[in-house]
Amino acid sequence: MKEKKSIIEIAKQTIAIESTAILNLSNLITDDFTSATQLIYNSTGRVIITGIGKSAIIAKKIVATLNSTGTPAIFMHAADAIHGDLGLILKKDIVICISKSGNTPEIKALIPLIKSSKNKIIAITGNKQSFLGQQADFIINTFVNKEACPNNLAPTTSTTAQLVMGDALAICLLNLRGFSSSDFAKYHPGGALGKKLYLRVENISSVNKKPLVASTTSIRHVIVEITEKMLGVTAVVENNKIIGIITDGDLRRMLSKVDNFSNLTAKDIMSKNPKRIQANAMAVEALEVMETHEISQLLVEKNGNYAGIVHLHDLIKEGII
Repeated sequence: MKEKKSIIEIAKQTIAIESTAILNLSNLITDDFTSATQLIYNSTGRVIITGIGKSAIIAKKIVATLNSTGTPAIFMHAADAIHGDLGLILKKDIVICISKSGNTPEIKALIPLIKSSKNKIIAITGNKQSFLGQQADFIINTFVNKEACPNNLAPTTSTTAQLVMGDALAICLLNLRGFSSSDFAKYHPGGALGKKLYLRVENISSVNKKPLVASTTSIRHVIVEITEKMLGVTAVVENNKIIGIITDGDLRRMLSKVDNFSNLTAKDIMSKNPKRIQANAMAVEALEVMETHEISQLLVEKNGNYAGIVHLHDLIKEGII
């Protein structure tokens, strides 16, 4: 029990140390941060991000974030750079070098080589007086008082600070570019996130069967239509216009009330003015309507005409939920 309490205390302490350091980063935002952001925004080249050790891992994440938000970026490991990978850097590229100390041997070997090619260097470092800090054109300061590691050795707080500053840089660039949700969808076409941004109702409903009956259709044929189309529902249509809906729930309720339904027709049990959605609406909008009204199916309209059904299961299958 004592051990469990100790683990919780250590975890909370780690979070407290790192959160304090993150809050302090706002005090380290200077004109250099602004200038570095504007430099990247106005550049026609790419952003090359490099580092060593844990900083290299952070560099990869920042590269991924920049690429996904409209800023072309490439990761270059600092050790590999001085053994041939410097060829990655083109004339108009900007180099971001990440290093807590700014004095590692690889960084000291790399920086002069980059400067000789006249590429601009942005330092993300916790030591402004370091070799990297002195040589860089702009400094993004990620100073932290201490690591969360009790020995003040394992990169923890410092790498979190690097990551947060990288995110701040990416979001500033995103805003400068006016990067919209539709732009985001272009860079994330796969997976649930992308589908929420580009998948429309008609993309789903068009592959479903299209159950429909007339208002005068017998209940027997209504049951057949719902069963054959396997969506648990049918639209009631006149002149291709939606006038009602019948669900399998409506059928069950009818059977509980009447013994003989041979003389009943669709109009006798249909629900009038059913919820519907336009074919060009986003699939995620269909989900919102379903959740709001606690329903599993929506009738789809296109140009005022009945166009099909979108089912909750379709949204689940596509990963919208």
